Amino acid sequence: MTSHPSSVVIDHLSIKFRVYHNSAPSLKEQFASIFKKRKGSSYSDFLAVNDCSLTINAGDRLGIIGSNGAGKSTLLKAICRIYEPSSGTITVNGRIAPLLEIGAGFHPEFTGRENIYLNGAILGFSKAHLREIESDVIAFAELEEFIDMPVKYYSSGMYLRLAFSLATAMHPDILVLDELFAGGDAAFVEKATARMYQLIDRASIMIMVSHQESLVRDLCNRVIWVDHGKVIADGAPDEIMDRYLSRSR
Repeated sequence: MTSHPSSVVIDHLSIKFRVYHNSAPSLKEQFASIFKKRKGSSYSDFLAVNDCSLTINAGDRLGIIGSNGAGKSTLLKAICRIYEPSSGTITVNGRIAPLLEIGAGFHPEFTGRENIYLNGAILGFSKAHLREIESDVIAFAELEEFIDMPVKYYSSGMYLRLAFSLATAMHPDILVLDELFAGGDAAFVEKATARMYQLIDRASIMIMVSHQESLVRDLCNRVIWVDHGKVIADGAPDEIMDRYLSRSR
């Protein structure tokens, strides 16, 4: 754990994306647009996160709710440094474990074992630490017989089991989740859910996007409602969930 209490401070954050309205521009057109503004431009800028300010402190179990396209996942990815701010700042104190797109860094031609080291490096593990946890990752994923096979031959369930096992092998200060694990057979989902709850218990801060109302009420002690990239409500889970659901009906 860090020597100072974990925290995430978001100050007037905006994340802007360029939306093309016709066909996607060619490389030549994109290059030309760097030097001059095209007449009759076929794109516009879209604020996925719009002037958001938020402080998340140690002990917070924060749920982020809102309709599809409201900016929830973009906000998570900005906290995890996947997206850079267009304006404003994000100050993070603590080690983040982003469980967003599990297995996104796997290489299909590499074996499961090789991908543990490749994806582990992407997740911030040292090679020495990966050697320590390798056998536990393989055992939890139940892939002892297949670990030296290229992952392109894995079933989707095997792939997810290995990715989840590796991603949850760390003990982060700040745990960031975009929906809870939901893949594989029923027995593994039960085991994975138990591990996820242990991670949440150990983390100083948990930040989660979920469309599951019961999960948000059970796991969170604070909820923010995001709409059109803005935080429009922040408070106790039952209060904010009830307001959101009554407006959504």
